[in-house]
Amino acid sequence: MGIFDSLRRAAESGLKKEASKAVNDAVKSVGKGRNHSETFTFPNLPTTVAELQALPEASLDSAFKTTALTLVALCRYEHNPDESIAMLNFLKGPAEVSTYEKQFIRERMTGKMYKARSFFAGATPQNGYVPTTPYTITVSETPYSFDEENWATLYVTSGGADNPRQIKLRRKASTGQWFLNDIQCLSDIRVPVEEDPWA
Repeated sequence: MGIFDSLRRAAESGLKKEASKAVNDAVKSVGKGRNHSETFTFPNLPTTVAELQALPEASLDSAFKTTALTLVALCRYEHNPDESIAMLNFLKGPAEVSTYEKQFIRERMTGKMYKARSFFAGATPQNGYVPTTPYTITVSETPYSFDEENWATLYVTSGGADNPRQIKLRRKASTGQWFLNDIQCLSDIRVPVEEDPWA
């Protein structure tokens, strides 16, 4: 039942308590209706963990920064998978990239290395997913991204997909830092035009 259906039902039944709850729910919903996005720009993409750690976003004091760096780290996979995994280990914080996660990334990226690049501005199927420079990526939330305490699900949009893709993060309470929890953005996208036999 929707909020306004609840209001109508409460008004018709004359139940003041229920009407009050419905009004409070409506107010909360309006407050949560705001979507927020942050855009990050990188003159160059780092090639080592040390270069990644030198970026201002490496403070990891917001879930948005960690999400952006996750895509930066995945871009390195095309040329150096081991270095990419090392970067992701840094972003995982107290955890590390599991054997299953390594296999998952390898399966999703092999033969489709353009996936990570596709999340950066200017990368489209028409140009083989070559981003414009400086490299720019936008990270977005929904009204429900931070519903669970110390957890977040943020979204990035690929130039080869119609819907945003998810990245899940977890906050370490003692430091306030946000760490990568689950990469959920590597589903298939449209192949580059140059590789599409039907183009």
